[in-house]
Amino acid sequence: GEVICRTDPDLPKHRGLTGFVVDMHAPGVEVRPLRQMTGGTAFNEVFFEDVRVPDDHRLGDVNQGWTVALTTLMNERASIGGGGGGGGMGMASATRMIEMMRHFGVEDDPVLRNELARLYTGFQVAKMTSQRALAKLRAGGLPGPEMSIGKLALTANLTATAEFAASVLGPRLIADTGEWGTYAWSKFVAGTPGMRIAGGSDETLRNIVAERVLGLPKEPGIDTTSAFRDLPRN
Repeated sequence: GEVICRTDPDLPKHRGLTGFVVDMHAPGVEVRPLRQMTGGTAFNEVFFEDVRVPDDHRLGDVNQGWTVALTTLMNERASIGGGGGGGGMGMASATRMIEMMRHFGVEDDPVLRNELARLYTGFQVAKMTSQRALAKLRAGGLPGPEMSIGKLALTANLTATAEFAASVLGPRLIADTGEWGTYAWSKFVAGTPGMRIAGGSDETLRNIVAERVLGLPKEPGIDTTSAFRDLPRN
């Protein structure tokens, strides 16, 4: 695991932090899984009881942990946003969606056809945006705040996919009758809301995009200028 620790209480806010790698099997580390409505445990509570971390597990320089945290998060968002949910339809492929509509006899429903077109368009726009950001990385650049757009696109596309599946399936979604293409979607629909906090909540990412990509005014009373001073602008 990665932890960001307060190492200099005299330095203001983010300036007195240091990053470390922690062995999750070390004595004193306790992981308590949080059971989700999907039945899985993708999120956990982690408790540290007198855990000692050697200095050779330090990430970067002392008191430079904020830079470590931002670098980690930007790369995580680049990885998440550039994956199937952000840049390609994945499970929500157009072929799969069309076949599901045909199976349940709603392929001519104008409302569902419009929803599917919007869903497909959303994935294609995310794919193009992701390709532009990844081209910057291939040219030797670093993930910047614009990678937050990919993560936001991911959650938006997954949410749209879940809503579309629910619209097509209706009550079939919640009862395991053994019918093809019905209950298998329940875990997807139930798990999608969790993505809104993975890799940074939607609200946090919108602030980053607004301030660091679009250059909009900061939220009153919150000064993020110094915190993001080393980050490149898009």
